[in-house]
Amino acid sequence: MAVPQNKITRSKRNMRRAHDSLVAGNPAECPNCGELKRPHHVCGACGHYDDREVVAQADEIDLDEDAA
Repeated sequence: MAVPQNKITRSKRNMRRAHDSLVAGNPAECPNCGELKRPHHVCGACGHYDDREVVAQADEIDLDEDAA
């Protein structure tokens, strides 16, 4: 069983954990609709990426009620 040879002080333990904190995301504004989105990702609100539509939105697709 692994047991430490010497006690790790609070200072050394906390210095090791200094880089473990979470960082806040940096959302960017979508140039098409203005919603906040993650950088280099498709906008979830309008489906645009790099000034072109890459994902069609559900409200734009016409489905027959009989087919659904």
